[in-house]
Amino acid sequence: MKPYVITIARQYGSGGRTVGKMLADKLGIPFYNREIITMASEDSGVNAMLFSDERLKGDFLTRLRAHYHGNAPVPNDSSKSYLKDEALFAYQMKIIRRLADQGPCVMIGRCADYILAGRPDVVRVFVHADKDFCLEQAMKVDSLPEQEVEKKIAEIDDYRARYYKHHTGHDWYDARNYDLSLNSGVLGFDGTVEEIIKYMEVREQFQK
Repeated sequence: MKPYVITIARQYGSGGRTVGKMLADKLGIPFYNREIITMASEDSGVNAMLFSDERLKGDFLTRLRAHYHGNAPVPNDSSKSYLKDEALFAYQMKIIRRLADQGPCVMIGRCADYILAGRPDVVRVFVHADKDFCLEQAMKVDSLPEQEVEKKIAEIDDYRARYYKHHTGHDWYDARNYDLSLNSGVLGFDGTVEEIIKYMEVREQFQK
């Protein structure tokens, strides 16, 4: 099968990261998630915390201040050392393109589908699921009351959607942004992996 770079956008609790790791293991190709932030930090010399994991600057600062309860200094908009969202995104973009140029891999989030759009070797996937499935999966890793987990799911999906909109101008939920939009709650993780592989095999036949 032709080697592909697979980008996976995912709703929180849908298991998109798990699907991506399973897919990478099955294909024997590299898997990149937070490693992208680490590489961008090392390449730029900017503290990895400032890349804020698919949050816009304001979201990250609010959560950081809440974490330290105002007892520790945090960067603010007037700080000369503080980089704008666009600059931080540009560093990640550079890493994402570099990794894609190196060969087949799986990348999670960070607008990789948009950054790599138009490349013939890229497969763009969106993994989603219904509310109950996402809650069930999130409860397995979050030691919080159910209502708090529901709130966390909504918040994370919201800031991912706003991050995507800010940097791409597109709607994160719009299936037209992706080659595949898959419901992991219906397919299961194994089934979702198999559907991605089937798509790549069919696409290869059409490209011959």
